[in-house]
Amino acid sequence: AGVSTVLEAMAAEATTCTRCRLSGGRRTVVFGSGSRSAHLMFVGEGPGAREDEQGLPFVGRSGQLLDRLLAEELGMDRADCYITNVVKCRPPENRDPRPDEIAACLPYLERQLALVDPTVVVTLGNFSSKLLLETDVGITKLRGQAYRFGDPERHLVPTFHPAAALRGGGEVMARMRADLVRAKMLMEAG
Repeated sequence: AGVSTVLEAMAAEATTCTRCRLSGGRRTVVFGSGSRSAHLMFVGEGPGAREDEQGLPFVGRSGQLLDRLLAEELGMDRADCYITNVVKCRPPENRDPRPDEIAACLPYLERQLALVDPTVVVTLGNFSSKLLLETDVGITKLRGQAYRFGDPERHLVPTFHPAAALRGGGEVMARMRADLVRAKMLMEAG
């Protein structure tokens, strides 16, 4: 079966997932969206209210900012990349996902990475960065460079979550832009 078929089957399976308590409060499972053969994958934290309503990742204000940065720094739109989150169901009141919730969803993320097989993964914020780099170091110290991770090995570029840029203003935005330029250079290098 092709990548699209397998991803669609996984997304369908996820709609009935009850591996953790988040399943009890969700409206929809926000599995992922974008190109199934993307060279660039974004991994965020978890869906918010707008995402839970629409079933798509990054459709609220953070998503609008991400779309803008994609266009301005990478010359791409979201259809050119694959976007997902660490947890696929909205945590109540947008609280942080808990370790057992992250662990319950990790097999989905691992399969998404294997199937889409991106050259570069950009992690948005603490949760995805710490998870994929297997570290306790925070995003402020992690960002600013690229890492190798996984098997097969790929590039990982950690950056701030777009919500942090919306709150933090120009300096956070400038650092996010620099990180996306780093991701673009790694994609172009293969």
